[in-house]
Parts: sequence; structure tokens; C-alpha cells
Amino acid sequence: MTHSAIGVEVWRTLFRAGAIITSLAVSARAAAPVRPPLKPVPFTAVQFRDQFWAPRIEINRTVTIPHDFAMCEKTGRITNFARAAGREKGDFQGIFYDDSDVYKVIEGASYSLATKPDPQLDAYLDRLIDTIAAAQQPDGYLYTFYTINGLDQRFTNLKDKHELYCAGHLIEAAVAHKRATGNDSLLRVATKLADHIDSVFGADKRHDIDGHEEIELALFKLADLTGEKRYETLAKFFVDEHGHTACGRKLQGKYHQDVGPVIEQKEVMGHAVRQAYMLCAMTDYAARGDQRYTAAVDRLWDDLVGTKMYVTGGIGARHEGEAFGDAFELPNESAYNETCAAIGNALWNHRMNLLHADGKYFDVVERVLYNGFLSGVSLGGDRFFYVNPLASGGKHHRQEWYKTACCPVNVVRFLPSLPGYAYATRGGGALYVNLYARSDATVDVAGQKVTIAQDTRYPWGGSVLLTITPQRLSAFALHLRVPGWCDASAASASVNGDRVERRLENGYLVIERGWKAGDRVQLALPMPIVRVKSDPRVKANVGRVALQRGPVVYCVEGVDNGGKVSHLRSKPDARYTLEYRGDLLGGVNVIKGDDGVVAVPYYAWDHREAGEMAVWLLEE
Repeated sequence: MTHSAIGVEVWRTLFRAGAIITSLAVSARAAAPVRPPLKPVPFTAVQFRDQFWAPRIEINRTVTIPHDFAMCEKTGRITNFARAAGREKGDFQGIFYDDSDVYKVIEGASYSLATKPDPQLDAYLDRLIDTIAAAQQPDGYLYTFYTINGLDQRFTNLKDKHELYCAGHLIEAAVAHKRATGNDSLLRVATKLADHIDSVFGADKRHDIDGHEEIELALFKLADLTGEKRYETLAKFFVDEHGHTACGRKLQGKYHQDVGPVIEQKEVMGHAVRQAYMLCAMTDYAARGDQRYTAAVDRLWDDLVGTKMYVTGGIGARHEGEAFGDAFELPNESAYNETCAAIGNALWNHRMNLLHADGKYFDVVERVLYNGFLSGVSLGGDRFFYVNPLASGGKHHRQEWYKTACCPVNVVRFLPSLPGYAYATRGGGALYVNLYARSDATVDVAGQKVTIAQDTRYPWGGSVLLTITPQRLSAFALHLRVPGWCDASAASASVNGDRVERRLENGYLVIERGWKAGDRVQLALPMPIVRVKSDPRVKANVGRVALQRGPVVYCVEGVDNGGKVSHLRSKPDARYTLEYRGDLLGGVNVIKGDDGVVAVPYYAWDHREAGEMAVWLLEE
């Protein structure tokens, strides 16, 4: 299959600042009617059986989870809980925030158990949770660093010591564990800790915030699971407390998103991961009906996606402070793009999609999934990138672990949660399909169970077959996301072989009809190879283009291009061929150009011999 390069001016309207939105695109969808938030279909209701994500989720289960638990044991992270529980003697090992790493691996293991029961892993979690519960103080406090080093220090340095950050990750792990297994052993620990925090902090109690956001979004999750409004009230308090000094609290500064009320924030700032987690909490707040927060997250989305996001979906340009740079400051070789920040970007945009029922937000999620996130873990599942640059001289490689190991353990919890991103529902009569992958799901729509099966080679091909089977004849609207990379005018759908009238709404092709068992929907998403240009204000990319096909961004590596890539040019009139190589990098589409360029998916770079790499190529 051969494609000539399409006009870059067309794609400039879709890719700005290495991103996917322009002021025109923002205004085009801003006029859409306000809709109630969508409800995600839980990860427990969707099973991937494709050749792209399912093998990776299985590698996560069989390699990454055991690897991460082994590293947590080797580095003393798990031992700290035994020592805090008094089960063994010794000093605290590692860094004060290391408890959070254990919690994140538990979260990932819980998602995995929902996908594939594993008695051995289940038993391991039971033993580990027993140790964690034993480390909890009678009043609910749980943080091994201070339990071992002196409980009189608790809550004395929230700005730096991550107590509430660790508590938040425990809560997220407990919610996942309960949903996946039905076991409430960890949930009891988490609610006891949340009750303790609630006894200390609040509008009529102590006013303070943690220096690393996480407790906020976790408390919203806990409130949703338990129905306990106190947790939602406390979550709102922590979000609202940012930027307020009325009670005499000293502000922590820009790095911590604590310079003014977040509803007044005009641009994303500071540490990229912390900002992303705060945006998640702000969107959770907005979803509860607060229009002030809706306006704030909408404004900050325009800033982040329009001026501070890489073509890979990565965020955080600067190594200093792991922070955002200025608008359009997007260097390539010196890009930071922490894996955790990419995950945070996806977590936030998933929430924005649920808030607005607009496909443009899931376009960002997809961009992160296939590029900026996936590059963070090796094909074998036991090596990780902390930093994800868009160019390399050949000395940047994945490692098996890091002293600060937030990225390996964030990967292990995010990857198996992906089935929960595939579908969403609205009210009683709408089903949204966001993520295309060969899969089976059972969804509650229009008051009954509906099974939906997908058959597709996505992301290597743009043809998707969906088989819809309601329990009985049922009318509802099926919303099929037309990705931002796809020319919407060329996307089409048919039902049982009959082409349906095109109705596009907020990035979705909508089919509204009465559905019967076995109805087959064929979705066609044309997937040409395209040459992408970024906004001219991105100085690093002036005179350069990137290659993309479907959701996958490509790069060139020295191993495929005579050892060097800095000289390579993608000519405007170049013609490219596409070749699927099942024997290469786990199975990938390779792009070859008559200009001499050979490109592979960015996520798969640094798996062969060391050498140069670049995403952005010189033009003629």
C-alpha cells in the first residue's frame, strides 16, 4: 500500500505545538450543547482479545507486576511496612515517599486480577495487605517513614514529605482492589486512614495541602465507591484550599500549583505530574456540577493542549523541576516528558471526555496511549523510561528501576486499567465507543444488558466491525469516535451492510436506531501516512516534519538508516510505502520513503542497537 504525502497545511489545522488542536478547532466544538457527564463502563466489564493491547496486559501480569513487587522487596519498600508494624526491627529504607510505590503495584495487580484470576497473586496480595494493615496506627494514621522515625513528626511538613500523596495512592489501590476482587480488606485500611485525615483537615479544622496532589482525586474515587459524602467534602476542601491564605497558611508556590485559587488559574504551571493530578481532581469537582471548575479546566485544557503538549502526548518540557515550559517551549532532545506526566495527561483527558462527551479529549488520551505512555515500558515489560525525549544521540536507554520509581509503578497500574477506557454511557439511551480494540464487553444501556464485540486490527488498520447484541429489541444512540487524526469527511459507517446517514456530533459518528441481536456495524476510518507540521512558534521544529499513521507517531533510528538520522529529510513530494513486519519489535507497521527514510513507531524505539533517534525530520 502506497500513500503520497498529503498537504501539511491540512494537518496543521489538527496539530499545533506538536499537539492536536487549534483555536479554530476549539471554537468549532465550544458551541456544542452542554451534556450531562458520561459514565465509564468499568474495567471489569470489558475484555481485550486483540494483538496489540491484550499481549501487553498479559506481559504486565506475568512480567511487570512480579518485577515491580520484587524490586519493592529488594529495595526495602515492603520491609518498611513490616518494620512499621513491629514485625521486624530496623531503620527506614529508601525515600520517604516510597510507600506510594507499593500501593501503585497493588492497584495494578488488582486490575490484573479482574482480567485474569491468579490464586498465587491473590494470596500474595492478601499477605501484603495484612502487613500494611498491621502498620496502621490505632487512630488510622499510616505512613511508614514517620512511624519508624517518630510519629511526633506527622503532618509537620506536608509541602515536602508526601504523606497525603501516599495516602491517596493507598486509597486508589483499595478502590481498585475492592472493584476487582470484591474483597474489602484494603478498603477497610483506606477508609480508616481517610477518616483520620478527615478528623484533622477541613473547613473548620486545619487548613493545609499536600505538596504533591493525589489525595484530592483519590477521595473523590472513595466517595464514589462508598457513597460517603464526607470524603467528597474533604476532596473539595483540599482542591479549594490551593491558593488560599485566609487561615494564615503560607503558600507553597508555582511548583506546587499553590499561588492562587485554582479556579482562577490561567495556564498550567510547575511540576507537570502534580499539575496533571490537580487537573484530574478539578475535573472530578466540575463533574459534580460546579461550573466554576468546568470553566477553569476548559481554560487550562486550551493552554496545555494548544501550547504545551508534544506530538506524542507527552507533557513537561523542562528537566528543571520536571516542569512545564513557556508556551511553545517544546525542545526535542532535552524534552523531559516524564512517563508519569503522560499518564496524568491521559487520566485527565479521560475525565474531560466524560465531562463534555466530546471526542477531542479522548483524541488526547489515544495520542498518549500509543506514543508518550507506551514508550515508557519496554516490549519485554521489565525496562522503563523515566524521561521520554523526541530525539536522542544514542545514550538514552530504559532501566530496570529507579531510585525514585514512580514511573515503573505507574506503568504497572495504568496499563491493565485500559479496558475501562473503551466505553461510556450517557443517561439511559447512549453508548459511546472511544477505544478501538478487538474485545468483548457487556454494557448497561437503555435499561438492559447489551453485549458489544469489536473485531479490528487497530491501530494498524482503520476498519472496525462491531457486533451489537441487546437482550431484546432496544433503541439507543451509538456514538463512534472519529479520531482527530482521521479526515472526518471520509469516515463512514454501515449497519448490516446498509450505509447509514452521516451524523457527526462532537467528534462522534452517531447511529440512532432500534437494535436487535447480531446487528453488525462496520466503521471505516481512512488511515493514510501523513506528514505533520507543528505550530511555527515551536522553534525546535521550524523546517521539520513528523510522520504519523493513524494514532501512531513514528521516529527514525540509526539502526534502520545507516547509523545516523540527523541528515535525513522528508521531502514534500516524497511517497511512502507501508509494510507490516510481524517479526520486528513485536509486530509493527514500518514506513519506508522514496526519500530514503525508514521509520518505526516511536513507542518501540531503543530496543535494538544503540544509536541516534529523531521524531522531527528536516524538510527539503
